[in-house]
Amino acid sequence: MSAHPPATPEPLAANVIATLKTITTATITTILLKKGLRNVWMRGTRPLRPGQERLVGRAFTLRFVPAREDLATPESWSSPISTRAAIEAMPAGVIAVVDAMGVTDAGIFGDILCARMKKRGVAGLVSDGVVRDLAGVLSTNLPVWCQGQAAPASVAGLTFVAWQQPIACGGVAVFPNDVVVVDDDGAVLIPAAYLDHVLEAAPAQEQLEGWIMKEVEKGVPLPGLYPMNAETKARYEKETKKG
Repeated sequence: MSAHPPATPEPLAANVIATLKTITTATITTILLKKGLRNVWMRGTRPLRPGQERLVGRAFTLRFVPAREDLATPESWSSPISTRAAIEAMPAGVIAVVDAMGVTDAGIFGDILCARMKKRGVAGLVSDGVVRDLAGVLSTNLPVWCQGQAAPASVAGLTFVAWQQPIACGGVAVFPNDVVVVDDDGAVLIPAAYLDHVLEAAPAQEQLEGWIMKEVEKGVPLPGLYPMNAETKARYEKETKKG
């Protein structure tokens, strides 16, 4: 993959978003596991508000490094390389994915920045760090997945350095143009090159697991059902062809 990704993510087609909104992050991790990809769930990405809807979007990446006293200052907020400038570069529909190195004692964004992101049509914010101004952030109705909240500003512990570069978020490598799906289980990455495979395999996986759940509710024991043996697989294929 290129070390110099395009500045603006490619928009996702409406039918792609609609399909992925019906697929749980758990199912996506299973599909990618079958392709050998084990590290796609971003650790620490919890919904800031319970019950947030499942979101789908291209990743728009932002990167922090440890605070350095001559760079991480309130004056840096006016710099051309700032979170403010990055937000103004975000197209509608993206999910901002922020590498905060897991720092939990300095909030990367507060209510004003989140309000601006919401105004620009950004779908959501995902970070392995925290936000500040919790009540204000919640009032913006920008969906956020992160590790919680803290009062200090970002410059208390972090230096913002770049956007639209490869980052690490929650221990996962995220490149611009990758696809992110978030729900109650957190944020999962679909590498851009695997998007078509997930779109093809996911509905069948969801259908399969739905059928298995109905069998469990009928009292069918798990051995031979999950995973399926040949007899159960034949019965599943017969019943789903009929239905």
